[in-house]
Amino acid sequence: MRPDALHPLTAQPRGSLMMILQANSESEQEAVGAALAKAVPPACVIYLEGDLGAGKTTLARGFMRGLGHQGAVKSPTYTLIEPYGLKDRRCFHFDLYRLADPGELEYLGVRDLLVEDAVLLVEWPDRGEGGLPPADLIVRISYRKTGRKLQLLAMSEIGEELIQKVKLDLQF
Repeated sequence: MRPDALHPLTAQPRGSLMMILQANSESEQEAVGAALAKAVPPACVIYLEGDLGAGKTTLARGFMRGLGHQGAVKSPTYTLIEPYGLKDRRCFHFDLYRLADPGELEYLGVRDLLVEDAVLLVEWPDRGEGGLPPADLIVRISYRKTGRKLQLLAMSEIGEELIQKVKLDLQF
């Protein structure tokens, strides 16, 4: 895996770092997820953005496996949320694609999840706008001729620390 660019992000008012990676295969995309998992604190919100089929769940699979999850990691498209109770933390994977209204998040108990230390991975966060906590990190995944472009955007101090740790882990 190699970066297209690594430079300070000046256009984001709440974040100061951005990292752009090129993943040429599914396994490279999973490796980015695993690197994020290795760096993530006990409480963090990560938005996963991208078109259908771009690989949001692929990244989430690498993330969960990086945290030590041994079972299947599937997209919670129909259940909207998939909880993962891991040894040292709780993680929730949301897929809000089928969410009709952000108010439906209240029925999912999102507010209850925010009172405990947990990592939230949120696919299609725009569908839950107004009902979700702000992101610490946004991962935007887009198609390339070959592979995927992954933009990591820091939206908080936690996000900045994540990018710095991922950069070291992937040795950029």
